[in-house]
Amino acid sequence: MKYKYVAMNARNQKKEGYVEAESENNAVAILRERGLIVQDLTNAGGSDAPTSIWQMDIGGDIHNRNIPKKTLLMLFNQLGMMMKAGINLSMSMQIMIDSEKDVGMQKTLKEINENLYNGFTLSQSMKNFKGFPGVYISIIEAGEANGRLDAAFQQCALICKKDIALSGKLRSALTYPLFLIVLVIALIVILCGFVLPTFKDTYGSFGAELPGLTLALMAFSDALVGYWYIFIAVAAIIGFGIFTLNKNSAEFRMFYAKAQLKIPLIGPIVRQTSLARFCRLMSTLTDAGIPIHRAMGLARDAVPNIYVKEQIQHVLNDVQIGVTINEAMAKHPVFDPILVSMIRVGEESGMLGDSLFKMAELFEEQSDESTQKLTDAMTPIMTVVIGVVVGTVVVAMIMPMFGIYSVIDTAT
Repeated sequence: MKYKYVAMNARNQKKEGYVEAESENNAVAILRERGLIVQDLTNAGGSDAPTSIWQMDIGGDIHNRNIPKKTLLMLFNQLGMMMKAGINLSMSMQIMIDSEKDVGMQKTLKEINENLYNGFTLSQSMKNFKGFPGVYISIIEAGEANGRLDAAFQQCALICKKDIALSGKLRSALTYPLFLIVLVIALIVILCGFVLPTFKDTYGSFGAELPGLTLALMAFSDALVGYWYIFIAVAAIIGFGIFTLNKNSAEFRMFYAKAQLKIPLIGPIVRQTSLARFCRLMSTLTDAGIPIHRAMGLARDAVPNIYVKEQIQHVLNDVQIGVTINEAMAKHPVFDPILVSMIRVGEESGMLGDSLFKMAELFEEQSDESTQKLTDAMTPIMTVVIGVVVGTVVVAMIMPMFGIYSVIDTAT
């Protein structure tokens, strides 16, 4: 339901506008959270109806919606460019609202813009929405404090762009091996489920004694054809069990996170991308004037691997009691000695942000190299595996033929 309101803000200024709520009481509560005292509230006849199914907002409460990273990148880029060109924030927001096609995002921007007119800062307004991570809010808050909001938007855009690139690299690095594994499983199913059964009847009609390898593959083929639903059920149970444990067990999540770092070829990519993200965020946040403790906490929350995140928390605990960052990191093997050394140089020279920026670039380069190594290594490895699977099946099909020839010679 849509309501038109007349209210007073904290500066005793009269404000008018619209608010969407389930009831009048809910509308009053929403406006009170925005710092407004309602003087008049009337039913405006419902919310604007979408003109087509493509404009419908099916994301639920806009305050709890996740905003895609690419949407954030476009938002920060355009706001930064417009403010750098001299357009004020309110007008920039209105331009973004008018050009936004996603209904949910448009509603979000409208509410933020209303809050700006009601005396709230941009960072305060963004805190009401789950879709804006704390890292970006802190940078924007610092930009508001030093009067460089355009630079803050550019910093947010850079972080978002690098984050998208790192996530893409990690996703591609993990997707390629998974694809090859699925390919091998599909090959085994086709050979044992469809090819071998056609040879079984042929060999049986001759009454020849079959070799052990052929008998074993025939037994597996019979089990696969006759009890395929059991294989699917077992795979589903294992998958569901892993999903449930990962969702409900902190111990399993930590075990899985540590195991990721120990997987050959994949582990280095996970660790390097995590440290690259941490270093880049720390560099940007410290350069923006955010205190070390808060910057480290925000950068920690953005790291995807929870084991690396836990190690950063240990470092933060030590830093809070007066230990230098490099000394705290030196206690944990997950942090490279070169990272510890560079942070020590940065702390001693007062150029911690520059040191972290250089380390972020280094880790990103290393993750690129590790991803290429994984791709280069997986191709020959899986080629050998596929060759072994196909060769085993071919040998198992050819070996009985020698027994069949013996049976034919004896009969003649």
